[in-house]
Amino acid sequence: MIPENRVYDGSFPIPKLLIDKEDIGRFMEEFRGFHAQFADCFSREEPRENFYQYMAGQMSQLERKSIEPIALNVESAKVRAMQHFLSDIAWEEERILSRYHGMVSEDLGDSEGVLIFDESGFVKKGNESVGVSRQYCGNIGKVENCQVGVYAAYATRHGYAFLDSRLFIPEKWFGEDYAERRGKCRLPADCSFRTKPQLAVEMLERIVSEGVIPFRYVMADTVYGSSPEFLDAADKVPGVTYLVSLPRDTLCWLQEPATLEKTYRYGGEQRRKRILAETEKKPVTFEKIARGTNDYFWYRRTVSEGTKGPMTYEFMKKRVVLCKDGQPDRIVWLIVRRSLGEGTTYSYVISNAGRSVRLKTFVWLSGVRWAIEQCFEEAKSNLGMDHYEVRKFPGWRHHMLTCMLAHFFLWHMRIRLGEKSTSHYAVAA
Repeated sequence: MIPENRVYDGSFPIPKLLIDKEDIGRFMEEFRGFHAQFADCFSREEPRENFYQYMAGQMSQLERKSIEPIALNVESAKVRAMQHFLSDIAWEEERILSRYHGMVSEDLGDSEGVLIFDESGFVKKGNESVGVSRQYCGNIGKVENCQVGVYAAYATRHGYAFLDSRLFIPEKWFGEDYAERRGKCRLPADCSFRTKPQLAVEMLERIVSEGVIPFRYVMADTVYGSSPEFLDAADKVPGVTYLVSLPRDTLCWLQEPATLEKTYRYGGEQRRKRILAETEKKPVTFEKIARGTNDYFWYRRTVSEGTKGPMTYEFMKKRVVLCKDGQPDRIVWLIVRRSLGEGTTYSYVISNAGRSVRLKTFVWLSGVRWAIEQCFEEAKSNLGMDHYEVRKFPGWRHHMLTCMLAHFFLWHMRIRLGEKSTSHYAVAA
């Protein structure tokens, strides 16, 4: 169980979704109503019914929620027809996603909302599934043959939900050696290599341009925090504050260093570049700053409630100037969290927040990350997010979309009926 963010000394605590598969079939009528809102996203009745049956199977008590068990458990459903529907039938994905975002905004929307970007891996056997490769799989903490998805989630005082997903396709998949596999997996011809931060930027820019989901904060881990492209995209959103992780060896200055403009000739042309003044000190690492900070500047705070009790850390913040290619870059807050007791560990995040933002806001945000981790846990444990056996690119996209919708439907029922009325529920196929 993921520790809950119960920090009341910040903007708000985030409630938790309780899912129990014991109480089956309570909300079948409501599920029909939810599903009917997407009817015009399919041109025929058969894909509409397969859409309903597949999602109902995801929320059932089936132990394995891949296509075959779902189809065999649903009256009149056929395995091949459902496979064809998931991987080969055209869906109005953009319309489905836009309508879904409207629903999320209606139930969970809040001007203080938090966008969270993270990835999740799915261990796979063989080499035929789209995007599969030996790569780092965070779920098991090591390099393994797997697929990796990049996800955007949303957290507010009302709850949390997925917003979007992208499959990360390793660069080698775009070489000539993989041309045949790309064709078999129906990878779009105009698809090109995108890093994980670039995929996150795509989702962020879509959410911003759509203008449906209100939010004030953006959070991401080191993969995205280390990307200038991701930081630039977050910086461009008016009124938005980001909080992203960076590694301990990141270089910075505690004061903005003086620079000089140097003129030089290259290729017969006169050019200029900025250099540090000779009197300036070299940049230092985040780790050196943290370990050299007196205890006076550290504040002890409880950030979450875990299964073994409160999780308490110490925090400190400093204004720093990041170093990029030996030159001063952006000015940010550096927030350091250190563990208590023996074997002290440190973690580092930066933020573009204004000077007046207090430490309690950063402490609160540090605990919000659990929301997307909880999304993964609930979707995998209860909705078969990691049970899929599709190989084609459209199949992966469609499976993840139905997982997001099914997860949100459960949140809608919790909100509609109230917390006390929805402590146990599931949907039968």
